[in-house]
Amino acid sequence: MFTDYAAIHVGDTRSLVRTITEADVRRFVEMTGDDNPLHVDPAYAETTTFKDVVVHGMLGASFLSTVIGTQLPGPGALWISQNTEFLLPVRLGDELTVSVTVVATHDRERLLDLDTRIVNQNQQLVLSGQGRVKVLAPPRPVVESAPDGRPRVALVTGGAGGIGRAVCRRLAADGHHVVVNYRSRADRAADIAAEITAGGAVRAIAVRADVGTDAGARALHEAAVGEFGAVDVLVNNASPRINPKPLAALEWADVQAQLDVQVRGALAMTRAVAPAMGERGWGRIVNVTSQVVDGPPSVTWTGYAMAKGALAVFSRYMAAELGPRGITVNCVAPGMTETALIGDISEKAQLMAARQTPLRRLATPGDVAAAVAWLVSDGAAFVTGDTVAVNGGSAMR
Repeated sequence: MFTDYAAIHVGDTRSLVRTITEADVRRFVEMTGDDNPLHVDPAYAETTTFKDVVVHGMLGASFLSTVIGTQLPGPGALWISQNTEFLLPVRLGDELTVSVTVVATHDRERLLDLDTRIVNQNQQLVLSGQGRVKVLAPPRPVVESAPDGRPRVALVTGGAGGIGRAVCRRLAADGHHVVVNYRSRADRAADIAAEITAGGAVRAIAVRADVGTDAGARALHEAAVGEFGAVDVLVNNASPRINPKPLAALEWADVQAQLDVQVRGALAMTRAVAPAMGERGWGRIVNVTSQVVDGPPSVTWTGYAMAKGALAVFSRYMAAELGPRGITVNCVAPGMTETALIGDISEKAQLMAARQTPLRRLATPGDVAAAVAWLVSDGAAFVTGDTVAVNGGSAMR
């Protein structure tokens, strides 16, 4: 049990009544080792100005902890400071009323400022002070399945491309409904959606949208929610062709074309899905970056690499911001992968890249899809802000 911090208000008061006995004093001595004769030897106490045994001051003060830990604020309270004045001696047989009152709250830190006091049976104030208590937050529940037992819903941008198709198929095989996004290859997207739906276990739809525009991203999200009611998994995979150019031929428009799809699209889609994911306390976002971010520069790939680098930075910042809401954000960084994206790279260069890879081959779309599938699974629930490199060891950290 944890106390509901929001239910605590300034002016709330709790108290307990306790009569001090010799057994209380004996237990206190056994626990603390404080056997000062003023507290335990009547003959010695009679020679002092008190003329009788005086109960340990901290014995009475310890009952403040009882009130704080069991009543106000109660379970999950951490008493972190106390300023106390001992005003009158406490005697054996005294009936003490121990009270705690909230005088201020500090919501951001979940702190309470308390007025603490103890009065005896004669209504004399024997102790007064000010305390501060932190109310611990309950642990966030671990959500390991989508609400109400429904299949999770995955939205894959660029779902008709080589990696996108593999991701859609893999997530469908893992039990996700799938939204296959495309911009121009309607035939491929329709085929993938039909193939998934024909399996009978889950459904898929193909949605045409240019995620490089705010209107396109908004329409894609609305179509997904309209069909399935929610988006639990977002895979930002859409990417233009690399379009390699040397510096002399590189225009800002070339860079902007990459940024619009890869970064602006990821931003727009993340903004669209994050609120509902946060309300449910569960969400997975995977951004497909590239080995070009961490590996040796591929000359003439400048615009493409700039966009992938920006997407990687965006991913880390989103992981930090969205993590408290139960949303993980990670990257998958493929090396050279056997898709149409590398169609402009010569066969010789592809063979050379494969030979320079410890596993002696290029990545396949299935390799990338497997990494995505793991990052959106419950097995990766505590992984966020990370990048899974799918490059056969060609670039190692």
